[in-house]
Amino acid sequence: MGSLIEAAPATIAELLAAHDDAAPAIRDVDGDCMTYGQLRAQAEATGAALNARGIGPGDAVAMVLGNGPHIAAAFTAVASAAAAAPLHPGLRERELRESLGSLGAKALVVEGSARTPATAAALDLGIPILSLEPTTPSGGFRLGDGLAAGMARPRPATPGDTALLLHTSGTTARPKLVPLSQANLATSARNVAATLRLGSEDVCLNIMPLFHIHGLVGALLASLRAGATVVATPGFHAMRLFRWLDRLRPTWYSAVPTMHQAILQRARRNLESVARSRLRLIRSSSAALPPTVLASLEDRFGCPVIESYGMTEASHQMASNPLPPGVRKPGTVGVAAGPEVAVMDASGNLLSTGETGEVVIRGPNVTAGYVDNPEANASSFSHGWFRTGDQGFGDEDGYFTITGRLKELINRGGEKISPREIDEVLLEHPAVSQAVAFAAPHAKLGEEIGAAIVLEEGASLTRRQLQEFAAERLAAYKVPRVVRIVDAIPKGPSGKLKRVGLARDLGIG
Repeated sequence: MGSLIEAAPATIAELLAAHDDAAPAIRDVDGDCMTYGQLRAQAEATGAALNARGIGPGDAVAMVLGNGPHIAAAFTAVASAAAAAPLHPGLRERELRESLGSLGAKALVVEGSARTPATAAALDLGIPILSLEPTTPSGGFRLGDGLAAGMARPRPATPGDTALLLHTSGTTARPKLVPLSQANLATSARNVAATLRLGSEDVCLNIMPLFHIHGLVGALLASLRAGATVVATPGFHAMRLFRWLDRLRPTWYSAVPTMHQAILQRARRNLESVARSRLRLIRSSSAALPPTVLASLEDRFGCPVIESYGMTEASHQMASNPLPPGVRKPGTVGVAAGPEVAVMDASGNLLSTGETGEVVIRGPNVTAGYVDNPEANASSFSHGWFRTGDQGFGDEDGYFTITGRLKELINRGGEKISPREIDEVLLEHPAVSQAVAFAAPHAKLGEEIGAAIVLEEGASLTRRQLQEFAAERLAAYKVPRVVRIVDAIPKGPSGKLKRVGLARDLGIG
C-alpha cells in the first residue's frame, strides 16, 4: 500500500511554521497557554542557546525531565535545533551513565540545580549540565549554566538531520539506539494528524510520558502539525482525568491499554463528568487493546475508539483503524496509515493475504538503521523492509491482525501459542481486570503457559475456576497451568504490561 501522506519531507521548525502566531499551542492543566508564535520564538531562542554552547543539528542533547508544559515545549525546541534524547526519569545512576555514554551526549538538560542520579552520571562522564528554568508564559523556559563554546557556523536543521534519539526497551541485554530524522518525525506527525482528522479546533489531553514515542509523536507533534492545542498534564492520574475532562474540554486523548483500563474503572464513579465530556475520539496504541476494553470504552464515553499500531523505529504510527464512517475492525490494528505494511516469511519472501508471518514496513517515517549496531541492522532489514518482530497477517480488506511478538510466543513442546489469544479469553471473565499470559519454564515441555491475573475490585476467583472458564473457550493445551493472582502486574517504562521475563519477576522457576 502507498503512504497515507505523500507530502515532501520537512523539519519540526517547518511543522510549526504554518500556524497563526496567536493560536494556542500548549496549555497547562490550569488553562495557561503558550501560543504558536511564542513556541516558535522559544525554539529559536533554544537553538541559539545551544549553538552558543557548540551544539547544533544532529548533536545529542539528553533530557531527564518529567511531564508538563515546559517539558513539551523543551522537547519541541531542542528537537528543532539538535537531536533530543529524552530519558526515563526513573532510571538509576548506573543506567543513566550507560544511556548517556551510548548517546554520546553533548549536554544534559535537567530541571533545577539539585544533585540527582542524572547529574551525577553526567558529571562522571564530563557532560555539561543545562538546568531548565521555567519562565512565563506556561511552557516557557531558559537554559542556564553549562559550558559556553560557540559554534563557528551555526545552521538550521535539515530534513536528514537526527531530531530524536530513543533506546528500544527490547528483550536483549543491550538496548538498541534508534535515530529518527527531522523528516521521519514530521512525516509521522502528519500521518497521525491525517488519520484522526485533527484540526485547529481540537484539544489533545496528553497523559502519555514525554520520554516515549507515543506521547512525543502520537499526541504532541501530531497536534502541533494540525495547529491544534495540547494540554500537557503532569502525567497520567486516573482520578484527576475526569476533572481535566470537565475543566479543559479536550476533544481526544491517546493512551496505552493499561491506562484505558484504569480510566474505565474510575469512570463508574464519575458518570456526570463522562456525560459532559466532549471527546470525539479516544486513541489506543503501543500495545494490543482487548476487544472487551474497546467495547466498554465506546459504550461509556459514546465516541469511537481508534486502535493504532506503532513502534519507535517507525516514528510511532504504522497502521490504524479509521474514524467513522470508515470501517473499524476490533481486534485488528487497522490498515496501513503511513508506511507500507506487509507480511514476510523468515526467508524474506512477502506473503499473501491471510498468511501469517512477520510484519514488515518501509516508508519515509521509518528509521534508516540503529546507531553503531551493524549486527542489529543486518537482522532487522530485509530487501528494503524493516522487520518489526511482530507476528501477524493481513486480511482481504487490508486490515492487519497482530498475533504476538515473535520473541513472546510460547513454545509448549513444539506448539507455538500466541499469548495475546489467551489474554483476550481471560479478560472475558467478569472477575478479571487485567490478564497477561506468559511462558513459564517446564522440565519436559520447555515452556508451559502461565497467566498473571489482577481481579476487579471486590471480586474473588480461584485458579481452578479460571482454568475451567478458559477450558470452555480454548483448546486444552492453551489453558494456563500456572496462574498467579496478583495485586499488580509489572509494567515497562512506557506503561505496557510486561510479558517477557514475567515468570522470573513472579518467582516462577
